Amino acid sequence: MTSNVSSQDTTSLHFIVRSGLAGGVAGCLAKTVVAPLDRVKILFQASNPDFQKYAGSWSGIFRAANEIYKDNGVRGLLQGHSATLLRVFPYAAIKFMAYDQVHYMLMPTTQSETSARRFAAGAISGIISVFFTYPLEIIRIRMAFHTKSMDKTSPLRPSFVRAARQIYTESATSLNTQNYLHRFPVLKYYRGFTVTVVGMIPYAGVSFLSWGGLRARFLPADEHGRIIPNPVGDLAIGAVSGAVAQTASYPFEVVRRRMQVGGVTQPDRWLRWGETVGLIWRSQGLKGFFVGLSVGYLKIVPMTAVSYAAWQGGKRMLGV
Repeated sequence: MTSNVSSQDTTSLHFIVRSGLAGGVAGCLAKTVVAPLDRVKILFQASNPDFQKYAGSWSGIFRAANEIYKDNGVRGLLQGHSATLLRVFPYAAIKFMAYDQVHYMLMPTTQSETSARRFAAGAISGIISVFFTYPLEIIRIRMAFHTKSMDKTSPLRPSFVRAARQIYTESATSLNTQNYLHRFPVLKYYRGFTVTVVGMIPYAGVSFLSWGGLRARFLPADEHGRIIPNPVGDLAIGAVSGAVAQTASYPFEVVRRRMQVGGVTQPDRWLRWGETVGLIWRSQGLKGFFVGLSVGYLKIVPMTAVSYAAWQGGKRMLGV
């Protein structure tokens, strides 16, 4: 398979801007489709006490969503979605734009395309996008984590600004971290960042590896080696790619969620990797690292399918 971008100047501003725009719009469309499921998954992963009784079953997913809907209506199901969109557009734009750039640098010709290079291109693009957008992810998680039982201590529903301010003003008393947090408050927006980066390597790497490999294997190409537009094929391959990537990276995601909401659940502690893994293992064992995985599959399949298909469709519309 010859890259669709190989015949263009991928370093031009025209290409970079349009590639990023196509990716950003695709990411927002995909996230909107699965926003209610995303909120339920966050509540399960972070062990929110109001919803742990529903975790572990498919029916629990819909019962949890129904309870959220009864308490707060559609607004409750979309709680934190404004922060999601603020994060997802630049995240997806950077990720897909970086993938186009890294893909062409590592694999400028058909002969140079290998599974290892596809994996590396995906992992690198994922890490780049996370670095620039992680604080928005932290704010979104805090907004989604708030439930009715917290109203007594925090009666105001967390807006984007309120959640951001809360994160900035909270502190940790651990001797290993308090000096850093006092001197560099911005680090509070990077709780769980290291585990996110480590988890992003298998997630983005496997996702793009599966995407590129399956398209090259199953979708027909024209006489120039370019993949023939096939929206249905893109949807199907995107779904499979997302499911495989989710399986490979899910334990990292659970650990990351626990660390991200650490300022709420344990405001006097800066949870570290080992400590967080230990807490999950002691409370739930091995299954604790896969809590909410059923929601993850239910969410990731349509989200990744829409994301990849919309990305390809957007690139065709914008001529990249």
